[in-house]
This record gives sequence, structure tokens and C-alpha cells, in this order.
Amino acid sequence: MLDETTRPGDASPLRFRTDDLDVARERITETFADHEVRVADGRALDFRLDLAPASRVVLGKLGYGADVTIDGPPMQRCYHVNLPIAGSCDVRQDGAEGAVRAGTTGNVFGPDAPLTIRFAPDATQYVVKLPKEMLEAHAAKLVGRPLDGSIRFALTFDVRGGPGQALLSTAGFLYAELARPGGLATMPTARHEMESALMTQLLMTIPSQLTDQLHPSASPSARTRVREVMEYLDAHPEGDASTADLADRVGVSERALQAGFREVAGMSPMAYLRGVRLDRVHLELSTRGGAVTDVAARWGFFHPGRFAQQYRARFGERPSDTARCAARM
Repeated sequence: MLDETTRPGDASPLRFRTDDLDVARERITETFADHEVRVADGRALDFRLDLAPASRVVLGKLGYGADVTIDGPPMQRCYHVNLPIAGSCDVRQDGAEGAVRAGTTGNVFGPDAPLTIRFAPDATQYVVKLPKEMLEAHAAKLVGRPLDGSIRFALTFDVRGGPGQALLSTAGFLYAELARPGGLATMPTARHEMESALMTQLLMTIPSQLTDQLHPSASPSARTRVREVMEYLDAHPEGDASTADLADRVGVSERALQAGFREVAGMSPMAYLRGVRLDRVHLELSTRGGAVTDVAARWGFFHPGRFAQQYRARFGERPSDTARCAARM
């Protein structure tokens, strides 16, 4: 049973539903790459694939509703990123293996080696397919030189910190906007810029041989102190912390911490904390919706007007628009 709800020329998402394993395999092969798929536990398949009308990347939501294992040959012409929304997966490629969990880890498959992924029945993911030449050209532009071979990403990466949460927020926002009638899908220039921003965040977040070149340089001691504070704020964005408290925590002066943050992050510690909290609000609104004032207050924003202004400056839309998009998904 296959349901295709998008008509030719329609800018709304293309939604597929089937309980037929062969039909599901054919759809994934056409959209992503050739592969073999098998159901391990004999339970009925509940295949779901929603594709947003992107241009240069393929962006969608995928779930099988069963214990499914996929084996694929080297993809050769693309990189593939999985960002779990719910549930878990086990992944393996080129001698490395790992577990992927919603809210904890994501994974990326490179183009040069066979891969295996096992979906748990409750697993749902944002799936992102990026053409090899496009992503590598974007990376070369960021580092200022041609690349020597493929990007060697880590198989799995942490999404619990600020960069990972920002990446999840961007993927969710881009998907919601592309799926929204009259949204980014109808604005090629804005869509192109958002896809470029997504590629930049992927490159900045996922460890690879380019990581050191992609992040600003600073003295080892300053970078270490600032990273410690960033990690603390990423893990405890709900807590009350002044710049003086944070400086005391890592054993430097308040002035030294401010200077280190400007050099490493390009902002003050409090601006970084505000960004982490805004990302958490955006992630919650874009995935679960809810009352904007309640969600904002939960993350420390108690002045609605100022919060709405900061939110719009960071994400290009009002928080109520994000919540409405989530409610329609």
C-alpha cells in the first residue's frame, strides 16, 4: 500500500507509506542509494518517508516501524547524515561501529566504503543526502584550499552540546520551512542560503580531518578554558551563571574569560549562553510545538517582546510560526 500525496509541480512534502518491503526498498534506492534490506523480527513493516522539496540536498524524515537492517555498497557520489528524532539505530562502516540515539548522537556515512545500519522499530530520523562534489567544494571554500580526497568524518558524533543542538535545530527548521506551503521551497535564493548554512554546521559539528582548520585558533590555554565553559553551558543552559561565576569555575579572571570568548567564539559568555537557550527553545517548538511563553520561560526568557526579537534575529521567523509549523506536522 503506497500513498504518494504530492502532485507533480507541488511544493508540499512528498509522503510515502507502505507495508511492502520491496516497495520500500525501491523507494529508498531511488531516493538515496542501492541497498539490501531485511526485517529481522517478522513484524509488519510500517515504512514512512516524507521528503521536503529541497534543491541541492535531499532532506526528509524516515522510519520503518520494524527491526530492519540495511546493507549498502559504497555510495561513491554522496555523503549521508542521519539525525535521530526518536528511537535508536546501530551503524557500521569501514571498520568503525557505533550506536545512534535520539537527542544524544547522530551519524554520517562517507562515500567510499560499504555501510550497515539497523533501525529499531521506534526509530525516526531526519535523513540528509549531500552530493559529494557539492559538500567537498563547500568545505574547500571554508578552509581556503582544495581538499586532498574525501572528507573523513567520524562515523558518529555528539549532538548534546551547543553545536549539535544547533545542527538539529537547523535541520528541523529547514525541513519545516521546506514543507510549509509558501515557505522556503518557493524562494530559491533563501533556500540555497539555508542549505549552505546546513552544510557549514555539518562541517563545523562533525569531527573530521578538517576540524582544526574550521575552528578559530587561540592559545592552547585560552582555548581550553573557553571550551570548558562552553561545554558546561551546553550541558547546563537552564542554570543561573554570571560571567564571574564562570570565570571562577575555570580559574581565570572575568576579563580574561571575556577576552577568550571573543577570540574563540566571537561573542561574550552570556551571548553564547543566550544562543544555546534559543536553540533549545527552537528545537522544542519545531519538534513538539506548545505554548511559546511556557517554552520560552522554561529556558529562561521571561520578557516576551525581547525574546521574540532575539528569536527572530537568530532563526528568521517568529516563535509562534515555528510552533504552528510543528502543530501541522
